[in-house]
Order: sequence, then structure tokens, then C-alpha cells
Amino acid sequence: MTTNNNSRELNGKQLYFSFLAGAQKIFDNQQHLNKINVFPVPDADTGTNLASTMRSIIDTSIPTDNIKITASALADAALIGARGNSGIIFAQFIYGFSNEIKNEQNLSIERFIEIIKEAVNYAYAAIANPVEGTMITVLREWSEALETIHYKIDDFKQLITESYQSAKESLSNTTKKLEVLAKANVVDAGAKGFVVFLEGMTNFFKHEKIKEVLSIRNISKTQETIENENINHEILGFRYCTEGLIEGTNISKEELKSRIQNMGDSMVIAGSKNKLRFHIHTDNPLLLFQRIEDIGDITYQKVDDMKMQQEIAVNRKKPIALMTDSTCDLPQELIEKHQIHVVPLNIKIGNNNYIDRITIDGNRFYKLFDTYKEKPISAQPGIKEYTNKLSFLSTHYDSVIGLSLNSHLSGTYSNALQSAISVGSQMNKRIDIIDSKRLTASLGLLVLRMAETIEEGKYNQDELLKLAHEWIKKSPVFVSVTTLKYMVRSGRVSPLKGFIANMLGMTPIVSLDENGKSTLLDKSFSEKGSMKKIMKRASKIIENNELWGYAITHANNLKTARWYEKELSNLTGMAPKFINSTSPVLGANAGPGVVAVSFLIK
Repeated sequence: MTTNNNSRELNGKQLYFSFLAGAQKIFDNQQHLNKINVFPVPDADTGTNLASTMRSIIDTSIPTDNIKITASALADAALIGARGNSGIIFAQFIYGFSNEIKNEQNLSIERFIEIIKEAVNYAYAAIANPVEGTMITVLREWSEALETIHYKIDDFKQLITESYQSAKESLSNTTKKLEVLAKANVVDAGAKGFVVFLEGMTNFFKHEKIKEVLSIRNISKTQETIENENINHEILGFRYCTEGLIEGTNISKEELKSRIQNMGDSMVIAGSKNKLRFHIHTDNPLLLFQRIEDIGDITYQKVDDMKMQQEIAVNRKKPIALMTDSTCDLPQELIEKHQIHVVPLNIKIGNNNYIDRITIDGNRFYKLFDTYKEKPISAQPGIKEYTNKLSFLSTHYDSVIGLSLNSHLSGTYSNALQSAISVGSQMNKRIDIIDSKRLTASLGLLVLRMAETIEEGKYNQDELLKLAHEWIKKSPVFVSVTTLKYMVRSGRVSPLKGFIANMLGMTPIVSLDENGKSTLLDKSFSEKGSMKKIMKRASKIIENNELWGYAITHANNLKTARWYEKELSNLTGMAPKFINSTSPVLGANAGPGVVAVSFLIK
């Protein structure tokens, strides 16, 4: 079956199907691309990032024959789904390709080559400091090969096939052009990603097996054998790979560049005046996003901890990855110590989206809480976020265990579970997701105990899951709320109940049962009264059980948290496992002043 009788012209469907074939090759090589990723930083995620970009393309609707419409749809999908340095460079290349097509229905070989040449210029213009020996070099040299050989070419199949050989030669030369690649004895991972993408396109133009290509939309794939296990990963510069999508009208690329360029390196800015995608490595993503809040609507943010990614690539502490979400309220030092992988929830304030604990923290959130014109809205991580995280973890670990926020309070567990089923099947790895039925430090204690137990190496995964379910039943939590007005505002409490409670000056004490459902345990007429009642309940727990540990979290109420620390330390003879500010996600629903005291019984 063919899609175009004129082999010297390229139509929209051919372009789309060839992209699907290229995407399949990215999926096939994802693990290998992660393993050879040493430039610009050795964070071992180039394959994961390019796969994310391809998933976004695959999710686009099947296009028309029109090349302009199809190319524009692919470019928009690539821009939205792009991740990492290479992903955004690739997205800008596709955007340049689509933008240079006029009102043509099809492209001749000559026009195709002209437009590819211009698209390469778009890609170069997106990069603050283009470095030769990377994807950008292979793009340029491939374009030059197209121009050189097209005079003797009769059709697109021949053009793509012969130019692919030139791209492979260009790729092999990247090792000679960058010292870091020569030292590791690898080619550039981003450049390799483009070449394997081109390999998929070449296979399509040779055979045009459309049914086979369409099956790629199920993203079923095999995994390439991992090579180069002993790659020498260099020391990182900036810590966080930071990205954002800004939408609006007449967004200034130069203004964006001027505000962030002194905050890091590896800056790439792609897109148009209505939609800009940027990438930069920085040490302060929170400040960076503060600087650009007024440029346009920040509709997407992504921040990856490259230090953590490098650690698991070269210094993995255990064969089982442990994953949770940002509502666990664990301090950063414990997350790093135990290599716990955290998927952040999101906060939407007005038209801007923020990443929980990364691009907005508790201090700023609670300071501005009462000044927000619109109430902050929390959102669970999407299936795509979990898919990206689990794909990355499956590359580096034998299996994964995830402990998720209470399913009665959020769709986080559901999204994690759906992604686990999909990625587990695709990567042939075991991934188990547990509904913790808990939140805040109660979830954090479960995660911390699981981390320490995995590190002991005494239990297999089935035994670890059994232990987790036992621990959930032994994890009481008591939450005191200073006022119900914020829970009314968030919809967690009805306005009538909130009005009556506030009129009576009541401060409720809330807990969670074994199934994760919230229960009103008690009420008082002051915060001090609630504190005494919680301590009375804590005394009974400690009197009748051997305690593994406890933790205290608060929403801008450190004074009360310290009071609990003193009282519980005296009562138990133990220091808390941790004291920390609650996630802004929880603060958005309960407001400032909330304090949670969580226990975990042995």
C-alpha cells in the first residue's frame, strides 16, 4: 500500500506516517540513549526526553493529505511535548520546517530540501551557545548532504535512504568533535536520537507499511541491549534541568532570553510569538519562574533534578526504585539520602501553573495566600508525567514500588497506576503502585520506612508490598485546623458547616481511617485546646504500642510544630523523624495554620 503515486512529492500523510516510524526507533533505543548521555550534562535522560517528545507527536490526530496542515500539527505537538535540550532543539527544527511551508499541498524534492535548510537555521537560532558535535551538527550536515545528492535523485525513498548514510557518518564524527564524548568513547546522545529517528523514516519510505506504522500509536516496543555500561560521567554544573511553556500574544523571545540567560547555561528557546518553549540548566528554578511571571501565561513547567539522575545512573543504592509524590512532605535531605523519586503535584494560581515545592514553596505560597485574586487550585500529576518518570526509572532499576497520596483525596493514585500498567508492559519491568490511604507526614513516614527496608535488602518485592499494607494500618495521623474558612473555600467542607463552626469558634481535629476516609475525631474551641486533645490521643498510642517514629508538618505554623516536638520528645524519648512545612497543594485546600502529627507503629 502506498500513500502517494508521485514519488517526487511528499504529502501530509507520508510525513505523518514517517514520523510515527521514526518515533518507534526512538522508543526502541530509549535505554541506550539514556546510557550514552554525557553532554551537555550526564543526567542519563536523553532517551526518556526524546521519547516524551515522540509520545506527544503520536497522540496527535491523523492528519489530512495537506503537508502544511500536517507539519503544523506535528510542530505544535512536538513543542508541547518536548523535554530536555535535545527534545526542544528537535521541536524547534520541526517548527521551522512547518513555518517555512507556504500554502503548498505537497512538497517537491527541491522545496523539501530548501525548507530543511531553513529549519536548521531555526534550530541554531534557538540555542544560546550552539556546540558542534551534537544534534545540531548532524542536522546541518544531513541538510548539506540532501543538497549535495538531490541532483541525482529520482524520488523521496532514494533521497532519504542515501542522506541517512550521510547522517550516520556525521554521527560517528561527533566523538571526535567533543572531548567529553571522546573521553567516554560514545557518540552524542541527542545526535544519535535524531539518526535513529531518521532510520525509522528511511524504513517507512522503503516499505510504506502503513498498518505496521499505525500500530506504533500503542507504543508497544522492544528494548535495545544496553551498551557502554562503564561510561565516565562528568561532574554536573547547574543542578536543575528547567523548562516551561509560555502562551500569550506577541511574547518576546528576546525579553525571555534577557531575564533568564544569566541564571544558568544550556539555554534553548523554541516556538513563536504565541507559544514559547524554553530549556535552561539552573540552580534556582523558583526564582527563575518568578522573574518571568508577567511575560505570558506559564501553562507548563518541568524541573528535573540532574544531580539525582546522575546519582542513580552511576551510584544506584538499591535495585528497587522507590517513588512517591510531593505531598509526602519529606525534607530534601532525606529524599536525597535514600534516593527517593518524587513526582510533584501542581498548583494553578490565576493562569499560571507551578510545580509543588520546586517552582513555588511554602514560604512564598503562604505569604501571598490571602492576596491571591483567585483561589489556588491543586492538580495531580498527569499520566504523561508519571509515564516519563516510570520510563526513566525502568531504564535504571530492576523494578519500581510507588507509594501514592490517598486516593480518596486525589486522582494521583489512579494516574500513577495507569502509567505503571502501561510502562511496565512496554519496558518489561515490574511496577507496583500502592494507595497509601494517607497524606502529608503520614505518607512520608511510610515512604521513609520503605526506603530503609529496601536498603536492608532482606525482603523481595512481594514481601515489601505486604509490609507496606500492614504499616498503613499502623499509621495514625491527627490534623488540627485553626479555621474552616479555607476548607470551605476549597470545597472540602460545606459553607453551612463552616459557618456554624466558625460562629462557635470551633477548631476541629481530623484523622483518616484505615480506608483513607477523613473522620472528625474531636473539636475544640481554641488551638491550644486542640493541641492538648491531640497529645492525649498520642499518649494512648505510645502507651499501648512500640513506636517506629513520628513526624510533624505544618502550614506556616512552626511555633505550634515546635511545641509538639518538645512534648512528643519528652513523651517518647525520641526525636521526630522530621519536621517540615506542608506541601502548598495541601495548604491550598486547608489554608495556613494547619498542623499534622503523624505516627508509625512498629
